Formats: sequence, C-alpha cells, structure tokens
Amino acid sequence: MILMHSTWEVAMASSRRSTLAVIEVTRMRPEAPDYQDFSAALVQNAVDRAIGTGWDVVRTPADIGPAALLDAVGGADGVLIMGGEDIAPEHYGVRRGYPNEGIHRPLADEAQLAVIRRAAQTRTPLLGICRGHQLINVAFGGTLITDLGEQHEHRNEDVPIQRVLNPHAVDIAAEPGYLAGLGDRITVESAHHQAVERLGLGLGAIAWAPDGVIEAVAHRELPITGVQWHPEAPRANAEHFDALLLGLQAQLVAPDVVRVA
Repeated sequence: MILMHSTWEVAMASSRRSTLAVIEVTRMRPEAPDYQDFSAALVQNAVDRAIGTGWDVVRTPADIGPAALLDAVGGADGVLIMGGEDIAPEHYGVRRGYPNEGIHRPLADEAQLAVIRRAAQTRTPLLGICRGHQLINVAFGGTLITDLGEQHEHRNEDVPIQRVLNPHAVDIAAEPGYLAGLGDRITVESAHHQAVERLGLGLGAIAWAPDGVIEAVAHRELPITGVQWHPEAPRANAEHFDALLLGLQAQLVAPDVVRVA
C-alpha cells in the first residue's frame, strides 16, 4: 500500500479539528461488568489519544441500531470502530456452534457494517481495531477463522479480563504505506480468538503475526484500514496509536492516494 502525504498536509488536517466518530459495541453489559469496565477503559483511552492528536470526538455505541448510528455519525470526518464481541457468524456464511463461541450482539453488527459500507460509498476515512478490523473484512465479503484453537499467542485464556491482552510481534509490509511509520516489526497487544481468513473484495493484507495470522488490512482504493491488535491498550506503544490516528487525518487530505499492492 502507498500513502504519501507531507508534514504540512498532516498539520493542516490536524489544525482543522476534524470530527472522529468513535464507535463502541455497547455501554451496557450487565452480564459481564468486568468486561464492560475493561472495554470502556480502552475506548476512553482511544478517545483521549484522538483528542490529543487533533480530533474532536463523538463517542457512540453501536447497539442503538443501524438507522440511529448512521444518523449519529453522519457528520463525522473520520470513523474509528473499536473492539468487542464475536461478530455473528451468519454475516460471513458460518453456522453458530463453533469452538469458544462468545456472545453476539446482532444489532451492533448490523449498525457497524452499515457504517463501514457507507464510509466506502462516501470515501470517509475509517480505521477498525480488533473486532472493527474483522468487521471491515466481513463488510467487503470476506470470511473469518471462527477460532484459532487452543494454542496461539493472540489472547491469554482463562485469566481475569485485565490480563487477557498478550504481547506478540507483527511484521509490516515493506513497501511505504499507512503503517510504514511504525517500522518493519513491532510488538503489539492482542486479545482475539478469531482472525481474517479470506480477504474481502478490494482488501489487501499489510501486516502479519509470526504464525501467519493477518494483523492488518487496507482497501486498495478507499481510505479504510483495519488492525487486529489493540493500539489503545494500556501497555501498548502510545506513539504507534498516535501515528495511526494522524494517518487517518492524512487521508482526509488525499484519500485518492491510498493503494494496496
């Protein structure tokens, strides 16, 4: 992927105080209060980093439904879709009952998929994190690995939610692109048991874990990117997340220069 922008362009994008819609799955998890607290803290950290890199932020849950969510984020210049529960498997042609299946939130699925598809139509810059990365792939017709199995490095199992994130390496595509400022190999924090399988139409892989799991995707023609890891995690490198947020701003200036090889 190639994304070329000057320091002046990034500065101009930042100075405009463009609006970023930060979309979380839900603010109500009465059945899982610890998970809700953990998720809310990650979202709040993302909001704080976005404000610190020059965005005005509108934060909204997705489980208000497609029509309400599209209305709530309709005026945003950019979109950030956060992590959360498994996507309902019927959205990518798989039956329920797969190993380690988690809770599903169908209303949030439908709403976030609708936002991604509208972003594609309007060329609105969009970044997906973890579940958001997977939703991007599903929105463009891709599929997911429903479960990575018992032995993998992408999530700590059978631990308190505060310890679920696991550090591991990610190799980034060598050519210049949206992730180029992060380096060729970085350490990230992940907490997922599913992953991108068949890529959606127009998407290309731009980063991988050592075990071959796709860790980032980007659209070949649109300013839409997903990362499987959690750059907003407390132990993650904050500079990496800032670079992603600034890269999203840069796409406000020149989205037409985004390409995936």
